[in-house]
Amino acid sequence: MATQNGTGTVAAEKYPKPPFKEQHTIAYPGHESEMNPKPDYGYESYQGSGKLTGKKAVITGADSGIGRAVALAFAREGADVLISYLDEDRDAQETARVVEEAGRQAVLMSGDLADPAHCRAIIAKAVESFGRIDILVNNAAFQMNRESLDEIPDEEWDRTFAVNISAMFHLCKAAVPHMQPGASIINTTSVNSDQPKPTLLPYATTKGAIANFTGGLAQLLAEKGIRVNSVAPGPVWTPLIPATMPEEQAQTFGQQVPMGRPGQPVELAPVYVLLASDQGSYVSGARIAVTGGQPIL
Repeated sequence: MATQNGTGTVAAEKYPKPPFKEQHTIAYPGHESEMNPKPDYGYESYQGSGKLTGKKAVITGADSGIGRAVALAFAREGADVLISYLDEDRDAQETARVVEEAGRQAVLMSGDLADPAHCRAIIAKAVESFGRIDILVNNAAFQMNRESLDEIPDEEWDRTFAVNISAMFHLCKAAVPHMQPGASIINTTSVNSDQPKPTLLPYATTKGAIANFTGGLAQLLAEKGIRVNSVAPGPVWTPLIPATMPEEQAQTFGQQVPMGRPGQPVELAPVYVLLASDQGSYVSGARIAVTGGQPIL
């Protein structure tokens, strides 16, 4: 028998399933205002309960997608948030609005994570604004869909690694000196970390590296009392999808998983909250799958 959530909607039927309407071409990195249907960030549904009261968070890729949903949830749980993003100013300002609407401080920081100096500047800005860092969410990612190895430009391979994995190293290295015991680092990996999609070869390769990086860093930082985990999303409806995939793939995105639909950003946020909160105090080195029923190894 289907169960109902707090709004009286049958949970299995709450979110849209493909095929979606024709998706207009959206230039990378994408803007959520151009998507149809719009992603669900939890504006109406997410209710905080003080799990992150007083904590200070840095979230990369927080202008939209999973990053915005996490920023909203963190703020409603009581955290101040630095919103790191590339150049999507309008989307980032909307994330700042929902953080401030929750009564928390929002700090905007635009720039390219492929630049190690910018990664260090993000951490410096957070420390200047908040005095410390309790939570670092490495969520930003770059991907492009390519049908063959020959189609992948050398510079695209290098950029994918610079944004997706090298930036994590630079951000973590800069942040750890400003983190106290009980702090948390959360890295966004992917179901592609062990089930690589061939047309996302550079992206999938970096996601495998993130899973490995997370496991090693968790062991390295355990003596400091800093926990490190990763979240492995399956298909999630974010601006990155119509911005980097052929139109026909975007229209049917997510139909391959057992639930038959992509996840919505709001469905990821509670996992990040758990890993960031003191309730996750014995969880470190973990990779949490949020995949709509598709298992990961």
